[in-house]
Amino acid sequence: MEAYARHLWVLGPEFTVTVGDPVPSEQLPGFKEVTIRIAQGAGTQDVGLLVSNDGSRIVQGSIYNINFNPFKADLDKLKTQFQPSQGTPGAPVVLVEFSDMQCPHCKIQAELLKQNLLKTYPTQVRFYYMDYPLVQLHPWAKAASMAGRCVFHGNPQSFWDYHDWVFAHQETLTPETLKSQVMEWAKSQKELDALQLSRCIDDKATEKEIDANIAEAKDLAIDGTPALFINGRRIPNGIDWPSIKRVIDFELEYQKTAKNAGEDCGCETKLDTALPISTAPAGPKGAPPAGKK
Repeated sequence: MEAYARHLWVLGPEFTVTVGDPVPSEQLPGFKEVTIRIAQGAGTQDVGLLVSNDGSRIVQGSIYNINFNPFKADLDKLKTQFQPSQGTPGAPVVLVEFSDMQCPHCKIQAELLKQNLLKTYPTQVRFYYMDYPLVQLHPWAKAASMAGRCVFHGNPQSFWDYHDWVFAHQETLTPETLKSQVMEWAKSQKELDALQLSRCIDDKATEKEIDANIAEAKDLAIDGTPALFINGRRIPNGIDWPSIKRVIDFELEYQKTAKNAGEDCGCETKLDTALPISTAPAGPKGAPPAGKK
């Protein structure tokens, strides 16, 4: 399999190719799911393939069951419970963003959504924020995510002030000064207990939450940030607001009858609830993968 993959995607010896263990496919009987991981330096890319049980056929692409939402596979993996959110509980359209607080492209998307989303759809959407710090590229991103969850547990609304503050100060934050700058920012947040916040950061009390977000992103085969889903539909990076609005408008109309996505779909609904915190891609198309950005 490795030799076939190297030939198929022109992967020379500078790339590491790892073939995962085959797992019986629930979507296509008679086939097994195999994940190929391609790595070069800090950059990695996972490519999912379907291999026939006799090993004679390989399928790469999407499989749809016409009886279900075409994005059901990703919808089932998007776990939004206990995540920071804005908008209306029970909304027919749910947006889920995986973001890295040190990522310049994430800053641009955060500003775009802040300026447009809830102003355009004050009651029709629910927006969830998920952390996906790319630790290979961004040295303080994970620490910022962990501190953000400490803020969230102290006061959910303050999280959004923190979110905006971090993106606005990307160029001045460093691994060495992150905590002191966060604590200085926290002085403006009357609803936050500074002592509890400091202890939470020092104890790394929220690291497991961030690790769970990272694991979810990897399970969804997200290989870069920002990554946005609208009712389970993956939205290309760099998309402009008119294009996002077009997808939301389509989903609003479609869900009036389909009711197979969003938080009022009749399926499992996951609303955010603050947890108490203890104070103790498609595969390569003839070209090698780029590193994560």
